[in-house]
Amino acid sequence: MRTTVDIKDELISEAMRLAGAKSKKEVIHLSLQELIRQKRIERLLKKLGSFPLDLTPEGLAKLREDE
Repeated sequence: MRTTVDIKDELISEAMRLAGAKSKKEVIHLSLQELIRQKRIERLLKKLGSFPLDLTPEGLAKLREDE
């Protein structure tokens, strides 16, 4: 699908540099894929709920030793 959008050159250039993308199309695809991935993770976390995780690095190391 072809779409025309007005995006600041500095924004596209910075995104391309950070992502290592060789084209505007590539960086836009990467950006959209990452947005979708993040939103799916957020949705999954909301469905799973949350619980307090009161672990210190030392406590985590002890749990690993007990395995």
